[in-house]
Amino acid sequence: MQISGTTKLLGLLGTPVAHSKSPAMYNYCFQKFGLDWAYLAFDISQTQIGAAVAAMRTLSMRGANVTMPCKTAVIPYLDRLTPAAAAIQAVNTIVNEDGVLVGHNTDGCGYTQNLRRGGVDVKGKKIVLLGGGGAASAIAIQAALDGAAEIAIFNLRDAFWDQITQRVKAIGEAAPSCTLSLHDLADTATLRRAIDGCDILSNATRVGMEPNVDDTMIPDSSWFRPELVVTDVVYAPPQTRLLRDAKAAGCRTFDGLGMLLCQGAEAFHLYSGLEMPVEEIRKLLYESP
Repeated sequence: MQISGTTKLLGLLGTPVAHSKSPAMYNYCFQKFGLDWAYLAFDISQTQIGAAVAAMRTLSMRGANVTMPCKTAVIPYLDRLTPAAAAIQAVNTIVNEDGVLVGHNTDGCGYTQNLRRGGVDVKGKKIVLLGGGGAASAIAIQAALDGAAEIAIFNLRDAFWDQITQRVKAIGEAAPSCTLSLHDLADTATLRRAIDGCDILSNATRVGMEPNVDDTMIPDSSWFRPELVVTDVVYAPPQTRLLRDAKAAGCRTFDGLGMLLCQGAEAFHLYSGLEMPVEEIRKLLYESP
């Protein structure tokens, strides 16, 4: 890969970013497709995000990915938001469209695209979503916009309950054809009934993430049935206990790594108009010795 006088810059904004595989993923794709672009990671705090966006304008950067804790803090500095990003007030991708900085959220697209790659379409489906935070909101808005019939969100009635309630309302206003509901995760009877009547069960929390790999949101594997599709946003470990239990019960499962790669693929498409070779990237970054 050669840096020239015409090379366009892209990057990752957030903190910490030293562990990120985004530079390797995007630079591999740029080289594969012969794009005169380069991608770097920039450790940026919430208080620095305004200056970072100003630098994007000054340097005519093609775009940037935004990670925690800047996904909401970046919004006041952008020119326009997509409907999904506006509904959940979170941006993870900025695209410079001839000087207009557009904020997108590709997390939800990563979820729905990962399912589509496996032959599952959310259109007309009933979804039970465990969690009401950022990942859950991104999944909910994109699934609703893509035609999901119903989404039942279960979250603990904690200090964020009112905030989640307002976010669910905003999602409903952005996608009125989808029926959304919010429930207390501690109400296991209601959760069990919802799972019994849904098509897709999705964990959008950190439960099951390393080092707590034996944790699961489902107390009894009898809650699973073969026709249920089960997904998880956790990708470390690649196969959570939730997915292992669901697979043992005959369910189709989709791991968090697939969603992670597909949201990156959506961002790459927004930058370039090209399709990222998702399985090639998976093997390169996550399955190599």
